[in-house]
Amino acid sequence: MIITKELLEAYEPTIGIECHVQLKTKTKLFSGVSNNARGAAPNTLVSPICFGLPGVLPVLNKQAVELAIRAGVALNAQIATFSTFDRKHYFYPDLPKGYQITQFDQPIVGKGVVHVPLDGQIVDVGITRAHLEEDAGKSTHPAGKEYSLVDLNRAGTPLLEIVSEPDIHSPEAARAYAQELYYLMKYAEVSDVDLYEGNMRFDVNISVAKKGSGELGTRAEVKNLNSFRSVEKAAEYEFRRQIEVLEKGQKVVQETRGWDDAKMKTSSQRTKEEAHDYRYFPEPDIPPLRIELSRIEAVKAAMPPLPSEMREKLNRLGLDTSQVSTLLEQPKLMMIQLKSMDQDNDTARRIANWLTVDVQSVVSQGEYDWDSFVLDHERLQELSQLVAESKLSSTAAKEVLFVLMHTSETAQEIATKLDLLQMSDESAIEGIVQQILDKNPKAVEDIRSGEMKAIGFLVGQVMKESKGKANPQTVQKLIREKLV
Repeated sequence: MIITKELLEAYEPTIGIECHVQLKTKTKLFSGVSNNARGAAPNTLVSPICFGLPGVLPVLNKQAVELAIRAGVALNAQIATFSTFDRKHYFYPDLPKGYQITQFDQPIVGKGVVHVPLDGQIVDVGITRAHLEEDAGKSTHPAGKEYSLVDLNRAGTPLLEIVSEPDIHSPEAARAYAQELYYLMKYAEVSDVDLYEGNMRFDVNISVAKKGSGELGTRAEVKNLNSFRSVEKAAEYEFRRQIEVLEKGQKVVQETRGWDDAKMKTSSQRTKEEAHDYRYFPEPDIPPLRIELSRIEAVKAAMPPLPSEMREKLNRLGLDTSQVSTLLEQPKLMMIQLKSMDQDNDTARRIANWLTVDVQSVVSQGEYDWDSFVLDHERLQELSQLVAESKLSSTAAKEVLFVLMHTSETAQEIATKLDLLQMSDESAIEGIVQQILDKNPKAVEDIRSGEMKAIGFLVGQVMKESKGKANPQTVQKLIREKLV
């Protein structure tokens, strides 16, 4: 069935997103085992608690609570002074004890809101709640084998599940919300937010109904999406799929669906469970969590600048959205840029262009590693000053910039060593200008006849003769004084 533009406009999707954020604690949520499983052999970062052995008792990680409070502040949410833990029962091979410790009816973070930039406007997406819970292990399925393997290194990893209100009404808005959540958790220093490593995973709930009907359709949930693109594309596919189901007179099934990134489509996995299916009951081994108001206020006072504050500071430079996104993506760049905002707009804008275009290009090509990052605000400001004073051309400044990325030398030292500083002394340039005028009588005649385009040709010849060192503005001034 062809889904026409008219059909798409006749229906509206309603989307809510559940996001699992892995907290960057040193140890797991309820045991003293390392929380850094990157590169570890399977089943080496485990304890009796991870295996669910009888008689072991979980102990709540204090740092995880601190990070959950930080996340709540970033989400403009209420922080509960009293919260509890529960057991959520389900039976998978990678969950040995048969239940997951989570928070059901009294989570640590209550209602909040995320202000999402979208197409030059701000869309408010409500936060229903955010709760602490432990992750399960990981099942792998070797190709061509008739068995599965279980790795419990991830079991017990601290997660914060952030549940949005169904306030999202387009695939593009779903992507924008997921990306803003990523920035918030990154700058609140809650998580490493490495999507490739699964530090953030998104479950997209989507239903479709006729516009203006005032009703919600039956929702399907697409699980475990780990990129902003897949969030958008999965929502887009489900929107079209559910329209087709409804247009055929059929009913949308409430179910959990998987996303195939290669085929760009979802497929049914299982019927959707409800809360009663999990047989929740209070966790008897962990006492209620009480948080003093003074502790919450202390966290608020210590919060670093968040994306909305950064965007507000950058507004006066007139950067495009892709430049702002590049700066947000790499905090080292953003910190340099924010320091440059104390300078004049020309300096701040020049540094922004270097960071978001030239530096980012080198990094994207794999020629530079953030771990060896040595650029700093002071030396970039000095480089900008050399350009502003016409001591360096914009092209030469980029040559200096690429050296600055690998050394602690100053911009002046590098420019001098590479012999890139421009000649600004008129007496030194005048001799070259006269020499070029003498060699190009036709261009001289054209200019005297009113053909001003020939000035550009002569400036180019002077720059070539001076090996790029002559200040082009000074060259043009001298040519005009002699001929116009």
